[in-house]
Amino acid sequence: MLRRLNSVTAFLPLSLLLLCLRIEASVHEYTGERFVSKGNAFVVHGGSEGLYASIPNLNESSPPDSFIRFEKIIFQRPGEISNISSGSIHAIVFEVDDRETIGGSAYGGQRAVCCTADLAKLGVCTQGQIIHRPSTYNPGWPQVFGVSFDVDKVETILPPRSIQITKSGMYNMYFIYCDPNLKDVIVKGKTIWKNPTGYLPGRMAPLMNFYGFMSLGFVVLGIFWFSQYARHWREVLPLQNCATLLITLGMFEMALWYFDYAEFNETGVRPTGITVWAVTFGTVKRTVSWLIILMVSMGYGVVRPTLGGLTSKVLMLGTTFFVASEVLELVENVGAVSDLSGKARLFFVLPVAILDAFFILWIFTSLSSTLNKLQVLCSSFMCSCFVLTY
Repeated sequence: MLRRLNSVTAFLPLSLLLLCLRIEASVHEYTGERFVSKGNAFVVHGGSEGLYASIPNLNESSPPDSFIRFEKIIFQRPGEISNISSGSIHAIVFEVDDRETIGGSAYGGQRAVCCTADLAKLGVCTQGQIIHRPSTYNPGWPQVFGVSFDVDKVETILPPRSIQITKSGMYNMYFIYCDPNLKDVIVKGKTIWKNPTGYLPGRMAPLMNFYGFMSLGFVVLGIFWFSQYARHWREVLPLQNCATLLITLGMFEMALWYFDYAEFNETGVRPTGITVWAVTFGTVKRTVSWLIILMVSMGYGVVRPTLGGLTSKVLMLGTTFFVASEVLELVENVGAVSDLSGKARLFFVLPVAILDAFFILWIFTSLSSTLNKLQVLCSSFMCSCFVLTY
């Protein structure tokens, strides 16, 4: 029975070859993000995503189907500095190949985004303004536009604008200002990044198709497994009950991830509830998988009926791994709409990596000990049963 199931599961990764790789986009909301100092500029990162070029449309009056749209972008400053006018706050959108067109340096020194006195003397820019040059690869790019504060005004609104994407690539957007007199400025509003096929970011776009095929694969595997399970129910081993649990968890995980990405693709907003459930089912499945492999390597279900005094240690390791993995996956997936992972994720990767290494070390140590014990006992039948099960 196990051999048949192994032959079926071996073909599941082939579903990856059927994926249709597309690049899509999402909605970015800004709820009071503060500008932070980066070199001689003050910056808010607005988003970074892979975007696909608009499909040619014979009807010129039709709106573009691939674009970045600015909606109700509001900049706010404290009231105590509202009695002065200010330099402009700019929105900059550029494709990754054009990143060298933003900023510059005088005499090969440190690269600056805002024009310095030395660069102004060279006549390449106006002091206090953002340095940018036209792209040689993409005419009309980078896109730079802005707005300034009027005297006695604490708010200024960026005029609505829609930028059509005419070239496929990785696009970045920043809000930047150079005026050091502006302090504690925040930005509110949203930008909509969209492609012809939906709102999914480029990094996530293939995953919707992937989880769709994997859901179908798990359904086929489940039908086969449960039919064999019902047919041979008198001969089922305890470990095969665990395999049944894993298949069930896999079905739910794949289906939930598919619905998560399908909803995201349709609305541009990540459905938090579905994402949390998908993450939880996936984490439970990985934890149970590690524990099953560990128990088998210890000989459970084949050469020993229980784990004895190791039960509490195994459960403690499994619980710790579940908590660490759940936190990591929640941080990485819940509410994530950008193609770039945050630096905070690195902090949560380390505990999971250490626990993975501990599982691997314990598994191989236990496996070696179990095989040596079987050889000492000269139990060829038990050894063959153990190898077959493993």
